[in-house]
Amino acid sequence: MSRQSISFTEPNDQWLKSQVESKEYASKSEVVNDLIRQARKQQQKIDLIQQKIEQAENSGFSNDSQQDILNQARKSVNG
Repeated sequence: MSRQSISFTEPNDQWLKSQVESKEYASKSEVVNDLIRQARKQQQKIDLIQQKIEQAENSGFSNDSQQDILNQARKSVNG
């Protein structure tokens, strides 16, 4: 695992400390790593949606209703 030195604003540092003090996390590093994992998952979902939009734009017209398309997108994102 690589070590980094980063600086936080006072409000962010206090929030990180509160997460550790609440016993939710063992360290500030654990909090930051969890936030990064969450951001990566969110980015994967965004990338999938962008890919689906591109596919849709390139495929032409659909006979599916707006609700059908929305349901299909949600199913794809949620697995």
